[in-house]
Amino acid sequence: MKYNRVGQTNLKVSVLGLGTWVFGGDVWGGSSPKEAEEAIRCGLDGGINFIDTAPIYGDGLAEEIVGRAIKKAQRHKIVLATKCGIAKRNGIIKIDLSPGAIRREAEDSLKRLGVEQIDLYQCHWPDPNTPIEITLEAMNTLQEEGKIRYIGVSNFDRDSIEKALDFAPIVSVQCQYSLLERRAEENILPCAKGRALGFFAYGPLGGGILSGKYVQAKKFSHEDARHFFYKFYEGEAFKRAQKVIEKVKSLGYPPNETALNWVRLQPGVTSVLVGSRNKEQMRSNLHALQSTLSGKELLELNSLSVHLKTFGGIKS
Repeated sequence: MKYNRVGQTNLKVSVLGLGTWVFGGDVWGGSSPKEAEEAIRCGLDGGINFIDTAPIYGDGLAEEIVGRAIKKAQRHKIVLATKCGIAKRNGIIKIDLSPGAIRREAEDSLKRLGVEQIDLYQCHWPDPNTPIEITLEAMNTLQEEGKIRYIGVSNFDRDSIEKALDFAPIVSVQCQYSLLERRAEENILPCAKGRALGFFAYGPLGGGILSGKYVQAKKFSHEDARHFFYKFYEGEAFKRAQKVIEKVKSLGYPPNETALNWVRLQPGVTSVLVGSRNKEQMRSNLHALQSTLSGKELLELNSLSVHLKTFGGIKS
């Protein structure tokens, strides 16, 4: 396993990180907490030291699973990241980065994770109703109290990142990035590189479709993330995605490995966050690190997929 430094901090994270949205189960067709814990331990055994979660994932369930899985691990060897700012109220998702909400979520996350400090605390999504300086003042206070080590942002555009840097020592940005969603290349990646920020790519498998197992369009329920967020499974988007997948398969590697390595090898990427429902998927994703892509293969994939910029957002 290779490890990269997060910006100019003393944090070093594995190039392959574990994303935990699927562990929440509520928007991924269900999940097994036991299998989720096994996946986490498998990842740790394989050299992964970076786990990214959020309280909105299963209304705290993902954080609880992570907390149980790392309970017997050496805490100082794990970089634990979680987020704040999104909550489900009466079945409706609300964005709230007000100081009160941030404080409440941080305290709850610490309890569920079973830790005294969060290594990286991230604003999950921009809140248009709370001035960024008010949000970051609350984050700075948590940092001063020692409840969090570093502050990051997720799903912020370039202007929001630049503004946030005026009010807090932001160290990282997280953004969707894959062969099927490349808008990060336009502004976010250049901004991260120019401002010496860590860059975490989530959704590198496009919600699973880049695993290559979906050969026919599939209609998921409206509550499923593969319907409202990763919109690659139906209609014209599915047809275009299949053209990319055909090329990915033609290179001769397992499709998930090619998709992960493509993101991993892009300039400026610090870590690739990939979800693994169970230890078998975790082992498969870890295996990607045993191979690479040639310069010629990278150029071929770049050329093929550059026009695909389909994106979904949070359901509110």
